[in-house]
Amino acid sequence: MRRLTILIFAALSRAVFGQTAQNSELKEQPIEITATGGTSYDSGIATAHENVAIHVGETDIYSDHATYNSATHVVHLEGNVRIYRGTEFYTGERGTYNTETKAINADQLRTINTPFFLQGDNVSTISDDGKLVQNGIFTTHDSANPDFRLRARRVRVYEGDRVIMRDVTFYVGRVPIFYWPYIYQSLDDEFSIIVSPAYLSSWGASLLGRVTFPITDQIKGTVHLDLRGRRGVAVGFDSEIRFGEKKDSFAKLRTYFLDDQNPLLNRTSLPRGSIPTARYRVSLDSRIKLTDDLTGWINVTKLSDPFVLQDFFQSEFRVDPVPDNVVGLTKHNDNYTLTAFTRFQANDFFETTERLPEIALDIKRQPVFGGPIFYEGEASFANLQRNFPKDATFQGSLLQDYDALRFDTFHQFVYPKTYMGWLAVVPRVGFRATYYDQTRNIDGIVFTPSDNPLIPEFLLPPPTLAEPLQRGGDRLRLLANAGVEASFKVSRTWENAQSRALGLDGLRHIIQPFMNFSYVTGNDTDPAKILQFDRYIPSTQLRPIDFPQFTSIDSIDHWSIGRLGVRNRLQTRRDDATINWLELETYFDINFDNPYDRTGYSNVFNRLRFSPLPWASLSISSQLPVLTNGFSEVNTDVRFQPLANLQLAFSHRFLNENPFFQNSSLYGMSAYYRIDANWAVGAYGRYEASTGFIEEQRYSVYRDLTSWVASLGAVIRNNGSVKEYGLLLTFTLKALPKFGFDLNVDPGAQGEENHGFPP
Repeated sequence: MRRLTILIFAALSRAVFGQTAQNSELKEQPIEITATGGTSYDSGIATAHENVAIHVGETDIYSDHATYNSATHVVHLEGNVRIYRGTEFYTGERGTYNTETKAINADQLRTINTPFFLQGDNVSTISDDGKLVQNGIFTTHDSANPDFRLRARRVRVYEGDRVIMRDVTFYVGRVPIFYWPYIYQSLDDEFSIIVSPAYLSSWGASLLGRVTFPITDQIKGTVHLDLRGRRGVAVGFDSEIRFGEKKDSFAKLRTYFLDDQNPLLNRTSLPRGSIPTARYRVSLDSRIKLTDDLTGWINVTKLSDPFVLQDFFQSEFRVDPVPDNVVGLTKHNDNYTLTAFTRFQANDFFETTERLPEIALDIKRQPVFGGPIFYEGEASFANLQRNFPKDATFQGSLLQDYDALRFDTFHQFVYPKTYMGWLAVVPRVGFRATYYDQTRNIDGIVFTPSDNPLIPEFLLPPPTLAEPLQRGGDRLRLLANAGVEASFKVSRTWENAQSRALGLDGLRHIIQPFMNFSYVTGNDTDPAKILQFDRYIPSTQLRPIDFPQFTSIDSIDHWSIGRLGVRNRLQTRRDDATINWLELETYFDINFDNPYDRTGYSNVFNRLRFSPLPWASLSISSQLPVLTNGFSEVNTDVRFQPLANLQLAFSHRFLNENPFFQNSSLYGMSAYYRIDANWAVGAYGRYEASTGFIEEQRYSVYRDLTSWVASLGAVIRNNGSVKEYGLLLTFTLKALPKFGFDLNVDPGAQGEENHGFPP
């Protein structure tokens, strides 16, 4: 058998190639043709037989028979045709390839362009990156008999950009499931279509649809069209814009409008009152990088009523039930940050502390004249107004709004130093001055403080229309603060601590005792006489005892508090890194004079984190009234994987006898078990022992369908007086997750954590 190689160069004589301007770009790109059955060349046409291989640039072509016309630059291919170009692969029985334009035309050609596969009766190139397929089949399943496919009369594919199909039928196996006259699907994240049949007790049977599409290169839009059986039709438009020289500025607009046919439908146990039928939300979130050190920011949300997020955007409501409305400008510097912003009450049914405006200067800790003493400080001016929520029933609020101008400045010096090479001591001293143009006159107020030592004595009820505010004129409050922090570390190492079962490869124990003492005094510091804006907010946790970390400016009182604690860390080596095998932090406060906790000692706090193995962890955060009377709180989380196919998680939230919060003993449990390569099941439950309610149950079954992952689940929520039910059925295409049919009957859970379950 003869083997002949013909190297054809565009630089050969005109008599051989008939060279024109069109093929001039091939001067530096040879065409190599090899064949085991023989080759010939006559009148500018090269012919090759048997095991033909053609190489031109980055393209490799194989077939049983081929002819190349040097005048037209077209290669005609027949028999077992295979064309490799970059990451693309084409296979079929016959076709043509233009070495100049790289155009492909073929009958019965199959193309592979990861992650999709496309074949059709005729494939032709319509542009540099576009192909037209007649009677095409589109799939992502790499199989001669794919388990799903889209069959279309015409398919246009634009490489890395989009796929356009007409007269499309969706098949699962050989069974037709659905028909679309037209499908436009982007191959990036700029375009997607999602139609979600849904069911929720408060919605009824619903159909939710959204289309995301590019408007310009930097602007993306999303149109929402939703139909809910019990609520009516809703429409919305979202837009996301990237702009700026480095495209590091953005603006996100979200709008949603609903003509609610059943606005009084309430699936909770809390009364609501009057709600309009015209319901909406409009929000704008933007960050604008004006210069390298100047940033503007906008966060605005306008709602029709206080329950629209709870009814239609449940995942958002759980995270942020009262959205903020603020516009500001920040200048960043290595030594300071200057911020000017305004916060306003866009939704009068939510309480808001307006700042119209506030200007704040934060000076970072820095050495004084390069010496060992450091300075830090802050100053702010604010026009403040506290607006209470308006009651639609009374056309206003029963509480009285109030306002004041406030100027606040704080300055502090610290002297960090290490003694004897191991003891770190940081003494501090500072002063604060705060001016109010309006205060509160409490001389005529009859109020009996609570005898519970965990409730501050200065807490007064807000003024009402029946008992209006009595103003007390302006006031200058002067404060001085002092304190000291100290800590040191000791450690010991045991190299012989080795245990595969416990994940130990050596052990190092680090002990760090620490203390912090804080003293604050001043002239007439009673917070009851000050109008409360940045005020005391009840919490189960210890408050900062340092400035500027303590931010409740209007609730500052004199205090003398010591905080003692110790940190323990056990470390080991794993994967060429040092990890914390066990961590335990224990601390408590000694209340010499604490206006926020009038007991002698605070609860004793413990923070435990135990991670012996990558698949097992224990976390306990507790506080107990060991040294005095108080409340108890214990939060526990356990996650472990006892088997390769089994994941388990357990949580418990316990709170008892806190004067500000209800008692609670909330249990959470989740499990995920992979039965085999194709099947898995999952479950999640939340039980409140104090009420005896199983608040939420979720049960899911997962099925791997080769190219798809399907999940079917049931959801039951107990909202107190009523229960809410839902079903969840989703199909996700592995290769292209945006190609999917989503039957979602728990739409309120979109965006929520999956409680340890795989997505």
